[in-house]
Amino acid sequence: MVLAWHLGRRTERVTVAFTEKLTAATDGSFQISTDGFTPYRDAVVLSLGAQGVDFAQLAKLYAATWESETRYSPAECIGCKRVPVFGNPDMSKVSTSHAERQNLTMRMQMRRLTRLTNAFSRKWEKLYAMLALYFAWYDSCRIRQTLRVTPAMEAGIADHIWSIAELLGVL
Repeated sequence: MVLAWHLGRRTERVTVAFTEKLTAATDGSFQISTDGFTPYRDAVVLSLGAQGVDFAQLAKLYAATWESETRYSPAECIGCKRVPVFGNPDMSKVSTSHAERQNLTMRMQMRRLTRLTNAFSRKWEKLYAMLALYFAWYDSCRIRQTLRVTPAMEAGIADHIWSIAELLGVL
């Protein structure tokens, strides 16, 4: 289940806004892993630190600098470094694979997130509305192969698979 999402540029202010949403959606202690984006360090500790969260970052190591990247070909990743940041994270479980897989699933499901397409959203409001619909559908209408139910059903939030009409409030 997607606990929190936020639309915005990759800045410190937006990072704090996202971690505040994550704080509101969670209760109790857990482990969180992020990529090496520096603003996560302060944002996670500021927003989630009081919950007793264990936090580590997975920083990718690149063969070339970001300045030498071309527009469509990122620098080659030559490895990763796990860095404990706060609490007592289990370093064997530090991973960004779930978030990266979710991002891939979103790009595959929504044409507006596909690279090099003319179906992109020109306005943030339209993209925000599309993302809100997507996450509601993803958690309430889409059955997971491994769960055999929707994430909302697995979490006890829903007692049945929602139809698109229910999601849109058409019934």
